[in-house]
This record gives sequence, C-alpha cells and structure tokens, in this order.
Amino acid sequence: MLQKLKQRWGVNTLNLLLIICTFAIGGSLCGKAGVKLLELTELDKNVWWWILYVVLVTLLWPFFVLTISIPLGQFVFFKKYLIKVWGRMCGNQIAALNVAIFSSGAGSNAQKIINYFKNVSTVNIALIVCNNPKAGVLAIAKNESIPCLIIEKKQFENGDSYLQQLKEHKISFIALAGFLWKIPMAIINTYPHKIVNIHPALLPKYGGKGMYGNYIHQAIIDNKETESGITIHYVDEWYDHGNTILQISCPVKQNESVESLAKKIHVLEHQHYPATIATLLEKLK
Repeated sequence: MLQKLKQRWGVNTLNLLLIICTFAIGGSLCGKAGVKLLELTELDKNVWWWILYVVLVTLLWPFFVLTISIPLGQFVFFKKYLIKVWGRMCGNQIAALNVAIFSSGAGSNAQKIINYFKNVSTVNIALIVCNNPKAGVLAIAKNESIPCLIIEKKQFENGDSYLQQLKEHKISFIALAGFLWKIPMAIINTYPHKIVNIHPALLPKYGGKGMYGNYIHQAIIDNKETESGITIHYVDEWYDHGNTILQISCPVKQNESVESLAKKIHVLEHQHYPATIATLLEKLK
C-alpha cells in the first residue's frame, strides 16, 4: 500500500511518512476542534448534532491540514492536493500528463517506467519512440499496448519532422531511456526542461558521443576508478550536458568486471529513474 501511495503521489519514503503524519495530526485536531465548537452550542447529541459535526469538520479540515503541513515541510504537496480535491468536487476532471519514452535498445528502463505509472491516473505513458526496428523495447510496447513511433535518422536530425506526431499524442514530457541519438533543437525548444535522460556514469566524466552502455563501464574499469553511478539530467543540445537533477554513486571494486558493474548500475537506474520522473511530473500538474 505504501509503495502504491509513493507512486501515486510521486514522493519518497520520508515525504510519504510526513504526509501521513500531516493527515493524522490535522484530522485529529480538526475533530477535537469540531467537538469543542459544538459544546459551546449546548446542543443535545442527536442526529442534528452529528450532521453539524460532519459539516464543521469538513470545513475546518483544509485549514488544519495546511497549518500542520507547514512545519512538516509538506505545504506545497497539500496545497496541490486540496486544489485537486476541490476540482473533483466541482466536477473538473484533471487530464493525465502524456509521457513519451525514447529508447534504442532492450528497454529495461522503459519497462520500469511503464510499471511505475500503471496505477497512476494522472500520468499516461502514451508513446514509445525508437530508432531501431529490431529493438527489444518494441516488444515491450506491444505487450503493454502502447503506440510506437519508429524514426529515421535524417528526418529526426531535420528537427521538426516528428513534432507533429508528438503533438498528435499530446505529449507533455519526454524521458530518454537508452536512446542513442542527440535530440534536435526543435524538440528541445518545444519541450524546455521537459526532456530528461539517465546516464550510466557520474557526469561530467564519461559522457559525450559514443559513451554508452558497456563502453562506459569498460572505460571506468580501465581507468581504475573507485566509484561509478548514475546521473539523471535535463537534455540540451549537447550529449550528456544538461543540468543535473540527481546523481547516485556506487563503489567500483578492484576485481570489477564490465558485467558486474553493469548490474550495479541497472539496479540504481531501475530504483531511481521512475521515481525521479514522477517527482518532475508532479511539478507540472
């Protein structure tokens, strides 16, 4: 249950616990305040007393929850949460954010992202974009019933050739998951700070054209580095250059092989990339 809440709200474990505490403390104080106010009326505890109690608690609850959320550092979350609740009460439906995943290979990160958002009503993995007709990610897209767009290099480099398809799918955000081509400026300008990538090394080291997959791990081992890791960053017009969002490191042992290091990196990718995307998407809602 806690994991589902983390996915739904796009928060980490600590923030989830603070949110639950805010709900509990705010609800408790709200209930006590409602009782105290009704005691001033000296009304008998009959049906009307309980009806008034429910009305009072409903009206007081947002105030108490927002107040408690401030010292617990959850004010922004509860402000957005209450706006959503009010919108639903008024009959306003919140449209899901459509995400496109760009991938060139097997698609293990793409699968983790898809799994993460399966039960999140406000996020929809709407499109898989791939430059390799034989890539494993296409089988994943088929199994998950997600539309695919196979792109051609010259057209893609042309800039705006595929923008129309992205617009047709109402894409709001792009996540690169093992995508090997540089993103053209036309797409970057259309999605400013809405395109992210995960790199299997601690940038700015071991970044740039040709630095991907096992090539990176081999270079790290050859150079006798003592640590590696992942970098999640925004995408700009250069390879592996955009502003860093998150870096997580792991040790590189003396007898490390390319395969063992790759496994460590995959664990970090699968653990942190979907959750980071969720946090970024929460800010767009």
